[in-house]
Amino acid sequence: MINITLKQLRYFEALARHRHFGRAAEACAISQPALSMQIKEMEDALGATLFERGARQVRLTHFGEVAAERARDILRAADELGDLARASRERLVGRLRIGVIPTVAPYLLPKVIGELTERFPGLDIHIRETVTPKLIQELRDGRLDTAIVALPVSETSLEETPLFEEAFVLVRSAREANAPLPNAETLREMRLLLLEEGHCFRDQALSFCSLSSGPPREVLDASSLSTLVQMVSAGIGVTLIPEMAVPVETRSASVSISRFEDPEPRRTVGMVWRKSSPLAGQLSEIADIVREAADSLANEPLRLGTETNDNLRS
Repeated sequence: MINITLKQLRYFEALARHRHFGRAAEACAISQPALSMQIKEMEDALGATLFERGARQVRLTHFGEVAAERARDILRAADELGDLARASRERLVGRLRIGVIPTVAPYLLPKVIGELTERFPGLDIHIRETVTPKLIQELRDGRLDTAIVALPVSETSLEETPLFEEAFVLVRSAREANAPLPNAETLREMRLLLLEEGHCFRDQALSFCSLSSGPPREVLDASSLSTLVQMVSAGIGVTLIPEMAVPVETRSASVSISRFEDPEPRRTVGMVWRKSSPLAGQLSEIADIVREAADSLANEPLRLGTETNDNLRS
């Protein structure tokens, strides 16, 4: 009988994912020599080599590739066994791993975390903020329990539940506050500032501007909405941001905020989790809490400067 521990499988999965002993050891919160020893012991127990070790990087062998897939299945099943035990309790306790896209996290999470902490005092919340493709992959691999993303994600293995809808607003320099409101076609001729590749919000903005069939006159990329708004404030171009981000991102920016004419660009934000998750019932309850938090934010008056507030048209 081959003697392999779950701990070794977790270390193996981390090294297979990072392809680097140092980064994998950091992710597992152990020393690099300890990780190396556990991987070597696992290889000895299997009687096969899992990795080709190079000077700067490690690569999975053919057997290692197959073993990595099986390891992820085993770890996911072990995690779901723990989730099954947690689901049998009256109240949700223990670790809850939530993924959130960057265009939602800074604006919604403070209120959501406060509500969850108050209602579930035994909950240990871990937040992962990154782009949708990474969140979906980590959800499939069992490294996340749920994720808040723009819908739809169209993954057959995942349950989707809508949380709220929000509009995209146009951000222009304060000097352009009285300029005519551009439509989607006009935006094609403007210097449009967008998030970098990988952000779903970028794709949604491009879709509204009908830019999928051809490139705009000029598109500049940024890694955050905050950078986009500050660039607009400096007179570099225009951008679109979700309405939820307006109070936070425009506090220190000299910009004008305007709604588009109907049909205005919008997105649906929702929660997703594995259909096989034993925590599905509890996650539905958490979705209700997130929905309530989003509704309360939507009902708050926009605390903006005069320049922006006068130009936000309902």
